[in-house]
Order: sequence, then C-alpha cells, then structure tokens
Amino acid sequence: MPLKAVLFDMDGVIVDTEPLHRKAYFKLFADLNIEVSEELYTSFTGASTKKVCTTLVEKCGLKLPHEELASVKRRYFKHYFDNDADFDLLQGVKDLIENYNQNGLKLILASSAHMNTINWVFEKFGLEKYFSGKISGASLKESKPHPEIFQLAAKMAGEPTPNCLVIEDSTNGILAAHAAGIFCVAYKSEHSVNQDYSKANLVISDFSEIEAEKIKSLFGE
Repeated sequence: MPLKAVLFDMDGVIVDTEPLHRKAYFKLFADLNIEVSEELYTSFTGASTKKVCTTLVEKCGLKLPHEELASVKRRYFKHYFDNDADFDLLQGVKDLIENYNQNGLKLILASSAHMNTINWVFEKFGLEKYFSGKISGASLKESKPHPEIFQLAAKMAGEPTPNCLVIEDSTNGILAAHAAGIFCVAYKSEHSVNQDYSKANLVISDFSEIEAEKIKSLFGE
C-alpha cells in the first residue's frame, strides 16, 4: 500500500514545550508558596493542566479552585511561549515537513495538546499551510494510548490506515499508533527520556532518515 498521509504528534516531535510548562508550573508553585518535589512533578508528565491543578488542590490542601490555578498557569505558559528565546522547532523537522509537502503527502497533526497551544505553535512557526487538518486529544473522550486520535486523523486525511504513517516520541503515542494498526516511526531524541520504543516499526534519531524518498520504499514504492 503506498504512503499517502503522515500523522504527526507535536510535543517532542515538532516542538518541545516541556521546559515552558516547567517554568510556568514552578512560577505558580512560588506564587502559592508550596514545595513540589521533583518526584511529584515528574508524576505530572503527560497529564492535562486540569488534572495537575486538581491534584495540587488535593495534595497541598489549597483553598483555591483548580480552574483558577489552571488559568494562572496557562497565562504564565503563554508568556514563556511568546518570550523564551530558546523555544524553537526541533532540529530538522521543518525540512521534513517541507519535504513531505513537496512529495504530495497529506499531513495531519494529532496531538494531546490543547487546541490553543497547537494553534499558537502553528502561528508562531508558520506551519498552517503544510497541514490539511489538526486534532487535539484534549477534546476527545479517550487519550493515548487509546488509538482514537490516530483513527480520526486517518479519517481526516481520507486514507485507510495502511496508507498512513505516524511519527511519535512517547510510549503512549507509539502504543496508540500500534493499536490503530498504523506504521509508526519513533523519534528518539534528548527530549524523550525513558520511553519504550518496542512497538514502533522504525526508530530514528534524525529526521533526514525518513525523508519521503526513503520512507516510501518501506511502503513498497
């Protein structure tokens, strides 16, 4: 089956927003005058802001509603998003996106991030013109490792799953692609620590390894 569509995860594949989330959360913790251990903070990885703030209210006995905490954290995150000089696209990903676009592949973004964050990233780095669709896992009933997001992304591309490719960096994302029956490339970088790549079809550490000409050959072209 020829390759027709590529389904991109965002965080850890296109950008790495984790340092920005970290700065925003620790600014919030300082405001609240609470100590959050590295162990507790690490346990928040991959959780929604709502979930994290609900946990903080419970564990730290806070009197504020979790919605208020989430609102403050999101405001700090947006500040760092707009002003952090180190925040940029991951190395080589823009070239890969352009390469796929020139080779007629349909691109869909399938990320667990909130749609606001997805739109900010697309606007900041001029990605809108390359993608024919965007899905935020925050608006779905199920989250990765459930395959729903990638099943919907394939449908959005108008292609059967054997004609699709997923690019992921996390254990949960790889499991979601595997469960959806879609060929999965795992991007292993310094940003993705302690992830399990065993269910991926291919593991790479440089995006040049999966340029259209190379990856299409794996689909029998």
